[in-house]
Amino acid sequence: MTERAVLFDMDGTLVDSEGLHFDAMKQALLQMGYRVPDELADRMTGMSGADCHAMLRETIGFKPSFADHVEGKYRCYLADAARLERRHGVDAVLRLLAETRTPFAIVSNSDRKLVDANLRAVGLQQPGLVTVSRNDVVCGKPDPEPYRRAAHLLGVSPENCIVVEDSIPGAVAGLAAGMAVIGWPEPHRTDLVFPPAAILADPNDLASTLAGLLSSFPLQSTLQGCD
Repeated sequence: MTERAVLFDMDGTLVDSEGLHFDAMKQALLQMGYRVPDELADRMTGMSGADCHAMLRETIGFKPSFADHVEGKYRCYLADAARLERRHGVDAVLRLLAETRTPFAIVSNSDRKLVDANLRAVGLQQPGLVTVSRNDVVCGKPDPEPYRRAAHLLGVSPENCIVVEDSIPGAVAGLAAGMAVIGWPEPHRTDLVFPPAAILADPNDLASTLAGLLSSFPLQSTLQGCD
């Protein structure tokens, strides 16, 4: 196997789902008697559910428990997940990885049931695909644990991993894990300022940036198998 891999974030990176996350939360909170300002959507990009709940408590005085918040949002999200689509440009990237025989994994701050629902909706589930959800680690992004776990599961050293992220917390996590990071903001989020060490990709053309970076990574065989 090759000693390199690409680790993708899911929401907003592979799957055009950030809008559904916010819409589902708004719908659930409206059912609980709360209104969520639209300007919170950008601030929540890349956040874990617990961090979003804390922000709601601080900004709108949200009283229900985290468990009630999650149950309501997930119910609304899963009801509409079938309409999700891959982000524009993802198909070209997947072809590139197939042509270069580069393994990849998906690393998300979302819970397992949402990860699985998203991947089913956009046809990305496949046998042997390595995915790391928020339920699979102690600490979520921006902690490096999720990315380090994905590298371990693939049997690839962190320094030979390329992380692709659309959010600041995810980019911070990838860099903290000792990996190269490509910041790939959604087209409407060109306001994002990624850490200086991240490589910024055109919001409409990830494949070109990824191809250039892959060409600089080693293609060495190893006797170590996947864990």
